[in-house]
Amino acid sequence: MDTRRLILFVIFSMSILMLWDAWQRQHAPAEVVPQVSSNIDNSVPGQTVSATTANNAVLPSEGDYKLLTGQRISVTTDLYNAVIETTGGDLRRLELLKHRAAENDKSNFILLDDAAKPMTYVAQTGLIGTDLPSHKAVFTSAAPSYQLQDGKDSLEVRLSWAGNGITVDKIYTFHRNKYAIDVNYEIKNDTASAITPAVYYQIVHDNESNQGSKLMPTFTGGSYYTEATKFKKLKFANMEKEPLKLDTNDGWVGLLQHYFVGAWIPKDGLAREFYTKKLNEHMFIIGTKSTLGSIAPGASLNVPARLFAGPQIQKDLKETAPGLEYTVDYGWLTVVASPLFWLLSKIHGVVGNWGVAIILLTVLIKAAFFKLSATSYRSMAKMRELAPRLQAMKEKFGDDKQKMQQAMMEMYKKEKINPMGGCLPIVVQIPVFISLYWMLLGTIELRHAPFFGWIHDLSAIDPYYILPILMGATMIIQTYLNPPPTDPIQAKVMKVMPVVFSVFFFFFPAGLVLYWLVNNVLSITQQWYINKTIHAETLLQKSGGKR
Repeated sequence: MDTRRLILFVIFSMSILMLWDAWQRQHAPAEVVPQVSSNIDNSVPGQTVSATTANNAVLPSEGDYKLLTGQRISVTTDLYNAVIETTGGDLRRLELLKHRAAENDKSNFILLDDAAKPMTYVAQTGLIGTDLPSHKAVFTSAAPSYQLQDGKDSLEVRLSWAGNGITVDKIYTFHRNKYAIDVNYEIKNDTASAITPAVYYQIVHDNESNQGSKLMPTFTGGSYYTEATKFKKLKFANMEKEPLKLDTNDGWVGLLQHYFVGAWIPKDGLAREFYTKKLNEHMFIIGTKSTLGSIAPGASLNVPARLFAGPQIQKDLKETAPGLEYTVDYGWLTVVASPLFWLLSKIHGVVGNWGVAIILLTVLIKAAFFKLSATSYRSMAKMRELAPRLQAMKEKFGDDKQKMQQAMMEMYKKEKINPMGGCLPIVVQIPVFISLYWMLLGTIELRHAPFFGWIHDLSAIDPYYILPILMGATMIIQTYLNPPPTDPIQAKVMKVMPVVFSVFFFFFPAGLVLYWLVNNVLSITQQWYINKTIHAETLLQKSGGKR
């Protein structure tokens, strides 16, 4: 894609985005003002005063929300260092042992944490009903720490609660080499009356952390999926303006951030209500709750669920729950980006290096569009050959733009040149290029993946800016290969713009810059060859066909 068309496309895209954003703000629903009550605990869905009092919890107002503390239980597996809080049996901290926090930081990535700063991200569950434990009830554990033993495929952590003839066990089951954690409730009713509990699963998260950089923004917020609605994302601002309330018989709710996801997946076939809540200025909840039916005196009920908490690896997501793979969000071009990722993965399986795989994928895509690109470049090459004649016409007609335009159109018609002939082939390729951009941006496999030499992380900025500098050089070369503008001011602007645009690439991940660099090198090669061929044909025509 030549530089001028790239600039026009960027300007057009930004205009559309700004118009869309303005329309959304104008037509957004009126803000729903939450009702603050000292008698209702807003963090427990459907909780009543008597039930909360029975759990010995202090009822906070909305602005006073904070996590309660008790005994902390440590859990170590092959994938996690986890912390479970006996108050509510919350999963309060989750350290991913196979993912570093940053390329230059040897500490592990923290997915969940109950620290106020820099992040609050907690997975909670609870039961709703008289004399049943919410996430504010205090559980007990047989041990202060648990560890997955060598040769074992799973680790069970059992938390227990009892009160007024009802016993509840909350059981976490961690599996070797799996980011899906089973979370089961075993409810036993030893009272003289039937009970009708409800269960809820929710994620508490702040609206300040994990937002990405201004130049490379990434989405952090809620999400949900059902067969009817498909995959949806929820900004924290939208949770505040219009809280989610959706009844469904399938699906999951979760919290997205760049490369990672936490999602609650209730029991298959269990009717559920998805909801969101604003707890205070910075804290939000997304969750799901379900009525479990009646448990007769002396009877028991087992309520299974799963929590996926880990990296957005496509294989793991697809194996865990339907629709979870869409958390790797490629936007409206998913239908194009998903096959591109599949092809990239297959290439990586052969070459074993993600950087080399990006290069080969770019070559394949360029080959697929070879003829379309050739059509575009031939049109531009012919326009380039006409540049001296256009300049002469400009000098002849001066400021008479109408005569200049008429003369140009007559010349195009005589030379059988369509000045827009180079645009359509480029427009056809744009969705593929944008899809590849978003695919590379959202692929966790590139996180901390080395290329060669100084590139140790394809998802991070080139530490020495070598790739962005080379990228800028290729953009300058393309400028000289394109037809020069007849307007001197425009010509100067077009020479400066590649330098300005190359600055942005200084802040892009190395994998993305590598893709654009390879694409530009291939484009330059093809464009140079076509320019040379058209120039030779023009000289041949001028000489009357004599060589």
